[in-house]
Amino acid sequence: MDGKGEYTFPTGTKYVGEMKDGMFHGKGVLHFSNGSKYEATWENGRAKEGSFTFADGLQYQETAWDYCDGHDRRFYSERCNGLRPAGESQLTDLHPPHDIPDGCYDCGDGFYDPNSRVVTSYNGRFLRNADDSEHEWIVRTCRKAWDEVLGIHPEKSFATRSGESSDW
Repeated sequence: MDGKGEYTFPTGTKYVGEMKDGMFHGKGVLHFSNGSKYEATWENGRAKEGSFTFADGLQYQETAWDYCDGHDRRFYSERCNGLRPAGESQLTDLHPPHDIPDGCYDCGDGFYDPNSRVVTSYNGRFLRNADDSEHEWIVRTCRKAWDEVLGIHPEKSFATRSGESSDW
């Protein structure tokens, strides 16, 4: 296939753009089922340069990325629309957030079940099997269906550090 065309993957991701010998070649966009997109210049099926835009409009920056870092923990929607009042704090960029099924994690594009190691879309459609690296990242960083009481870490608690005292 040569010229402009469309190809839809089994996951629902759709490529729209130029092709050569059945491969992405030239200008084209991958539209992901969650609303995000990757616009790129392709050469023989490989992206040579491109830009990723999240579903909410946030554009990824490879350098000087300051989104949700240690200095500014606001979600993109909070940057655009301001912070919500007390008692309505956001847990995710989506407000209100999805209800997470028991035993699962919200990994950003769907729910992850650590027992089956399967990621499904928010409406229950299969997305992918998680490899070891993704499993570890999700379990370490993503929001889960249950709460954990972490308690106080004695070495990090201000009141218990040696040689220091609290003024309150």
